[in-house]
Amino acid sequence: MSPRDTTQRRAIVAALDQMAGFVSAQELYARIAAGGDRVALATVYAQLKKLVASGDVDAVMTERGESLYRRCAAETHHHHLACRVCGATWEIDIPPLEGWTRAIAREHHFSDVHHVLELTGVCPACHDAPH
Repeated sequence: MSPRDTTQRRAIVAALDQMAGFVSAQELYARIAAGGDRVALATVYAQLKKLVASGDVDAVMTERGESLYRRCAAETHHHHLACRVCGATWEIDIPPLEGWTRAIAREHHFSDVHHVLELTGVCPACHDAPH
């Protein structure tokens, strides 16, 4: 087992694989506990941070400032468009943004640049729903 592949990490990844859509760390922790695995909430947060940094998990920020996580099908860098009402999320590519990011990094002599862009709005289903 590599240092990155711990029992706790495997439990977190397995729980994420079973959950649809983005979930909070607390929801993930509850799912793991309900499954009988013992993982501290602090460990869930720490592992999620590492999984996001490695690109194995996507994270988005809600308008309340809460981070939500999910395993993502896309294996390359991408962004999300999320509905503020129902939480539905679409993966989107923005090639001009990627080119602009590389140009800015070159202009300022930066390397290993990472960026996050979160787009939120109201999806058509929620927009058209009766209030």
